[in-house]
Amino acid sequence: MIDLLGIGARTPVGLTAPASAAAIRAGISRLREFAFVTMRGEPLIIGADARLKDALQGPARMVELAKSAVTEALADFAPGAVPECELWLALPEQRPGFDDHAAAAVARASADAARQRGFRTRATIGGRGHAGVMQCVRRVLAAADAERLHVVVGVDSYCDDECLVWLEQARRLAQDGVRGGFTPGEAAGCLVLGRRRLGALLKRRPLATISGAGVHQETQLRDSEAGSFGLAMSEAVLDAAADLDLPAQAADAVYCDINGERYRSEEWGLFATRAHAALRFLQYQTFCGSIGDVGAAFGAIASIAAAQSFARGYAPGPRALVMAGSDSGTRGAMFLHDPRLEGRP
Repeated sequence: MIDLLGIGARTPVGLTAPASAAAIRAGISRLREFAFVTMRGEPLIIGADARLKDALQGPARMVELAKSAVTEALADFAPGAVPECELWLALPEQRPGFDDHAAAAVARASADAARQRGFRTRATIGGRGHAGVMQCVRRVLAAADAERLHVVVGVDSYCDDECLVWLEQARRLAQDGVRGGFTPGEAAGCLVLGRRRLGALLKRRPLATISGAGVHQETQLRDSEAGSFGLAMSEAVLDAAADLDLPAQAADAVYCDINGERYRSEEWGLFATRAHAALRFLQYQTFCGSIGDVGAAFGAIASIAAAQSFARGYAPGPRALVMAGSDSGTRGAMFLHDPRLEGRP
């Protein structure tokens, strides 16, 4: 169990975490034509940061997004009180336009942003793809000590020519003639995590409490004939809920990375029949209509949205479930709690 002590974000609808969460809740959309021409000779609609030039490619965009989110999240922390922090990165899986060299560059930039705030840190790539943030949080829950801050950064950008060509050739982009394609997006989210004792020392009230995170591997991937039966996602959610009394402490809100692709929607339906005890309602929230599919940034952005719903008083209840699945089959989930209503669950 660990507390969320600070947040930072950069999305197409906001330059900060509060602004992004408010815009997403209000249904503001920043999907726009991007400087990429499809094979049909048509422009592509993307959730892209308007302050970054379209000519800037994916890895370079991720550097700018990550630096902004880390700087915001650590702005109110005095480095003298906690001189060290562990930096955990959730990055895209390897794909055209994003390789190990690009991943290392994003990790260095994120660590440099923390150092500029006066913190000694080292960066570890702790997760990949949509479920990457949950992978990182699971590692933090296992490793966190009472004296150290843990900073989880999820960042992704599909705004890259090589990546977009790859997605178009695979018929995964939302465009005419493609059934069940998705709208690409980009974002960075940063979660500052620490034990309750450390938060008290720093005089910071928690924005949320994370009680558990689960990670499992799905073997039925999107190219399988049968599709996913929701087994791994169900196991991940139930692992995340291991310390909860289900169904009494089921999730009041669900944040899911469903993006319009048929595979993901079908998986949700089968998951819901297996792990229904973890859900108070079958409705879920997603951000694709506002900022597009944000890939590895999803877990952090969803956690920020949940935390802001607690702080602003519009959450439907004291518990939120964040769940996502990476293309490689990794499935991740975590439960967040409103510390004002429930204390430590």
